Formats: sequence, C-alpha cells, structure tokens
Amino acid sequence: MELRSAIRLAAPEATEKISYRIPTFCFNGNLVHFAAFAHHIGFYPTPSGIDAFRQELKIYKTSKGAIQFPLDQPLPLKLISKIVRFRVKESAQKAQAKRRK
Repeated sequence: MELRSAIRLAAPEATEKISYRIPTFCFNGNLVHFAAFAHHIGFYPTPSGIDAFRQELKIYKTSKGAIQFPLDQPLPLKLISKIVRFRVKESAQKAQAKRRK
C-alpha cells in the first residue's frame, strides 16, 4: 500500500501496531493512524499534525484529528510524508522534554 510505504519511509524508526482497531505507527507513543473507508482513506496525525499543515490541507475534509483523502483522487504522498516527519520531530521533542524532568 502506498500510504504505508510513505509513512515507513518518513519514519523508519517507527514501529507498527493495531490501535483503536486500525493500523498505527508508533514512535515515543502513537504517531499516526490510518484506515480505509468506502469513499476515503482516513489519516489521523493528531490535531497538531493537522494544524501545522492547515493551508496545504484546505482542499481536504478535516476535523480536529482526522483528514479524509478521497479514493477517487491520488494520495498526496509528499504531503503525508511531511506530516509524518513533523510528527516524528514533535514526538522526539516531547520524549526528550520528558527525560529532562
């Protein structure tokens, strides 16, 4: 699957598991989730992952923590990779701050 490969390339140190009954990539906690539906692929990069790319995501349906990529359009793999790399950096910074405490 293209989406899984894009995430794996953007976060090679992440592990995979099933969480909330959907595929999840983890790196110092949950990084991103995704799931296929009848008309779209749901991508869940947490609210911060959506807020950081609000302008680039304006053509997609979004909510607080979800993005819908329609199945009748190509996946924006470069954008997905950017979001995942952002989440990796964010997760690493949070883990580092926790260790300092």
